[in-house]
Amino acid sequence: MSFEPRVSIIINNYNYDRFIAEAIDSALNQTYTAIEVIVVDDCSTDNSRQIISAYGDRIIPIFHEVNGKQGAAFNSGFIKSQGEIIIFLDSDDYLYPQAVERIVAAWKPGISKVHYRLNVVDTKGEPRGFSYPPITQSLAHGEVWKTVLEQGGYNGVATSGNALSREALSKVMPIAAEYATTSDDYLSVLIPLFGEVVAVEEPLGVYRLHDSNQWAMTSIASSRFHRFIRHDLQRCELIQEWGTKLGYQVPDNLYMRSFGRVWSRLSSLRLDPINHPVQTDHPLRLMYLGIKALWQYSDYNWQKRLLYSLWFVGVGILPRSLAEIGITWLFVPQKRPKLWSRLGRKRMATST
Repeated sequence: MSFEPRVSIIINNYNYDRFIAEAIDSALNQTYTAIEVIVVDDCSTDNSRQIISAYGDRIIPIFHEVNGKQGAAFNSGFIKSQGEIIIFLDSDDYLYPQAVERIVAAWKPGISKVHYRLNVVDTKGEPRGFSYPPITQSLAHGEVWKTVLEQGGYNGVATSGNALSREALSKVMPIAAEYATTSDDYLSVLIPLFGEVVAVEEPLGVYRLHDSNQWAMTSIASSRFHRFIRHDLQRCELIQEWGTKLGYQVPDNLYMRSFGRVWSRLSSLRLDPINHPVQTDHPLRLMYLGIKALWQYSDYNWQKRLLYSLWFVGVGILPRSLAEIGITWLFVPQKRPKLWSRLGRKRMATST
């Protein structure tokens, strides 16, 4: 292999003693050898520190004395790292042995990152039968910055599914305290602004779905949607700020150009109208904006657009009890009827 960059795997951990060893072992057992493994423990109160310390000099441990959240862990790990390629690995996830070797093989000068799929498992490590993102959705690649500025997002992967350029990271680090709990999204939005993105469509690691995961949906709760909305508002403000700083024109209606943001907002409003974060919202208007975003800004084929348009109509106008069923089927795939899931997969496979 002519190109052999150093790769830093930075594992961020807080009270995941039941998962941390598997994450560390996966980083240490890579087939690619030019790596360093940095483990940042963000002031855990469980047995995490003892587990981390047992690895001795095989890893570089960093122990926070104050809990600073994800952003602080990312900052500490990045300062300590020396790699040209950085992987922030959540301690409840893990990488397959050839992950880094595959990433380096896909790496090209001048890119901002390589992202790749993650297979989904449950708390016990049992496969859930699907990947993140779903195989029916191709990962964004190339000049992804254009999509970020035009739509406020793109089809990407959670933290552990990204290998980031040190050069790009140096332009946006350290992460400010206001993004302490949304640092993964902060990087997801900003890194593509500094180079092209390469996509690896095969799964190179595992994303663990469990109740303690901040963003993963295992059940429907309005409080989750409230957090999604606040997070999306912050994301759009971030894009406006950095886009303007880099000399780009960012549309004023950026928030409503993503049907995904609209359906989170509609779901929140139907589930809990009293505590919904945006009091001026109305179901019929959100239904209209969601359908408009689908047909005007998404790259889905017409079958998918029609399917999701029907979802917006149903959730927008049906009684709350029926709307809740539609919301659950969309956001918690494992709770869909088996026949519905099979038909959905077959429909997507034949229409892509």
